[in-house]
Amino acid sequence: MDATALHHENQKLVQQLEAQKSEMHALESKFKELRNEQSSYDNTLISLDKMWNQLVDDLILLGVRFGGGLNNLPALDHEELSEESIESCPSEEVFLFMLLKSNNYGKKGDNSWLEFAEEALALRRSATLALMRSLQEAIAAQQARSEYLSSALNAEKSNEDVVVALQNHNDHLKEVVGNVREAISIVNEKHKRYLDEIETFKSSYSKELQEIKHLSGELEETMAELEESRRKLVILQLQRHGGSLMNMSGPNAVNGAVSADKSSDRNMGWGDLKDAVEEAKGQLKDDNYIFTSKPYTILSDQLHHLNAEIERYKGLVEVLQNDKNQFLQREKEMCAKGESVNNIKQSITDYEAKIEELEHQILKSMAEKNDLEIKVEESLQDSGKKDFKDEIHVMAAALSKEMEMMENQLNRSKDAASEALALREEAESLRTLLAKKISEQKEISDRYNTQVSEIKSLKELIETLEKENQELEFIVDMYGKECSESLTITEIKESENRARKQAEYLRTSLEEHSLELRVKAANEAEAACQRRLCIAEAELEELRTNVDASERDVLELKEAIRIKEAEGDAYISEIETIGQAYEDMQTQNQHLLQQVADRDDFNIKLVSDSVKTKQASASLLSEKHLLQKQLHQSHLNKNSPVVKSR
Repeated sequence: MDATALHHENQKLVQQLEAQKSEMHALESKFKELRNEQSSYDNTLISLDKMWNQLVDDLILLGVRFGGGLNNLPALDHEELSEESIESCPSEEVFLFMLLKSNNYGKKGDNSWLEFAEEALALRRSATLALMRSLQEAIAAQQARSEYLSSALNAEKSNEDVVVALQNHNDHLKEVVGNVREAISIVNEKHKRYLDEIETFKSSYSKELQEIKHLSGELEETMAELEESRRKLVILQLQRHGGSLMNMSGPNAVNGAVSADKSSDRNMGWGDLKDAVEEAKGQLKDDNYIFTSKPYTILSDQLHHLNAEIERYKGLVEVLQNDKNQFLQREKEMCAKGESVNNIKQSITDYEAKIEELEHQILKSMAEKNDLEIKVEESLQDSGKKDFKDEIHVMAAALSKEMEMMENQLNRSKDAASEALALREEAESLRTLLAKKISEQKEISDRYNTQVSEIKSLKELIETLEKENQELEFIVDMYGKECSESLTITEIKESENRARKQAEYLRTSLEEHSLELRVKAANEAEAACQRRLCIAEAELEELRTNVDASERDVLELKEAIRIKEAEGDAYISEIETIGQAYEDMQTQNQHLLQQVADRDDFNIKLVSDSVKTKQASASLLSEKHLLQKQLHQSHLNKNSPVVKSR
C-alpha cells in the first residue's frame, strides 16, 4: 500500500467519524426528550402515590377511631421499593412498576405484562375498597350502638338494660382507647424512624464532605501523576523512534557500499528514511498524537470520572447548604422578633421617663405662672399703665400657648404609653392563655388517668362480686343437699314453703330497693353522661381546630417538600442524561481512536516491511552480480587453457 491509499482510507475514517458524531448528537437530543417525558411521568407518579397512601392512612386511622379492629394497622408501613428491582425493570415500564409496587418483575410479553398490570392494580384497588368497607361497617356499628344507648337513656328500656348498655358502651370505649393507643404508638414509631433516617442523612452528609476533601486531594495527586506520565511518554516515544531510525540506517549503509551500480535504490531508501524521520518529528510535536495515546486516554477517563463525582457531591452540598440557610433565616427572624420586643420595652421605659419629665416641667410652669400672676396683680395695683398691662397680656398668651403645646405633647406621650401598656397586657394575656392551655392539657391527662384507674377498680370489683356470687351459689347448693338428706318429706315441704315466702318477701324488698337504686343510678348516670358529652364535644371542637391547623401546616410542608423533590428529580435526571451521553461519546471516541491507532500500527508495519523487502532485494541483486562475476571469471578461466593449447 502506498501513501495515497493510506490517505484515502484515513479520509474515509474521518468521514465515518463525523457521521457517527452527527448520529450521536441526534441520539442525545432524543434521549433528552425521553428523559423529560420520564420526569413528568415520575412527578405524576409521586403525586398519585402520595394521594393513594394518604387515602389508605386516613381510612385506617378513621377505622380505628370508629372502633374498628387492628388488623389493618400494618398497612401503615408502606412498602419501599428496592433499587435492584427498579434496575431490573426497563425504563419505559418503570412508571407502572413503581405504581404497582411489585417486586415480582420478570421478562414478560406484551399481553402477559398487561395482564400483570391489571391484576396488580385490581389487587391494590380491592385492598383500598376493603378498607372503605371496613370503615363503613365500623361507622354503622357505632351508629347502632349510639342509637341503642340513646333509646336506653330516653327511658325506652328497663333499668337493667340501661346498666347493660352503659357497661357495653364503656367496654367499647375501652377497646377504642386501646386501639387508638396502639395506632398512636405505631405512628410514633414511624416518626422515630424518620428522625433516625434524618440523623443518618446528616451523618452521611458529614462523611461525604470528608470524602469530597479526600477526593480533591487525590485529584490533585492524579493530575500531578498525569503530567509526570505525559513527560515520560514523550521521552519514551523519542527514544523508541530514535532507536528504530538507527536500526534502519545501518543495513542501508552497508548495502550502499557493496555496489555502485544501484545508486538509485540507495537514494530512494535514504529518502524514505528522511520521510520517516520527518513524520516521527511531526508526531512528537503534534499534541493530538500524545492525546490519543492509551495511557493518556486512561488518565483522562479517570479525571472525567473524578470531576463527575465532584459535581455530584457539590450538588449535595448545595442542597444541604440551602437547608442550612433556611434554618439560619428562621433563626434570624426569631432574633429580629426578640429584638423588636426589646426595642418596644426600651421605648416604653423612655416614654415613661419623658412623661415624668413633662410632668415636672408642667408643675414648674404652673408654679411660674402663679408667680407671674401674683407679680401681675402686684404690678397692676402699683401702676395702672396700659402698656405694661398689654405686655403682661402678651406674655400670658405666650405662656398659654406654651402650656397648650406641652399638654399636647403630654397627651401624645400618654397615648404612646397606653399603647405600650396595651401591648404588654396583650402579651401577658397570651402568656396566661398559654399557661391555661398547658394546665388544661395536664388536667385532661390526669382525668384520663383517673378514669383508667376507676375502670380498673370497677373491673376488680366486678371480678370480686362474681367470685362471691359463685361461692354463694356453691354454698346454697351444698346446703340444699344437706337439707334434703336430713329432713323428712313434710319437713321438706314446710321448709320449702317457708323458704318460698321468705324468698318472695326478700324478692319484693330487693326489687323495691333495687328499683330505687336503679332510678338514682340512672339519673346520676344520665347527668354524668350529659356532662361527659358536653366536655367531649368541647374537646372535640378544640381538637378539630387543632387538627385543621396541623393539617394546613402539613399541607404547606408537603407542598414545599414536593417542590423540592421535583427540583431534585429534575436535577438528577439532567445530570444522568449528561453523564450517559458523555459516557456514550467517550466509548465511541475510544473505539474510533482504537481503530485509528490500529490503522497507524498497520501502516507503520507496512512501511517497515517495504523497507525490509527493498533491503532484501538489494542484497539479492548484489549477490546475483557477485555470482555473475564469479561465473564470468570461471568461464574466462576455462577458456584460457584452450587458447594456450591452440
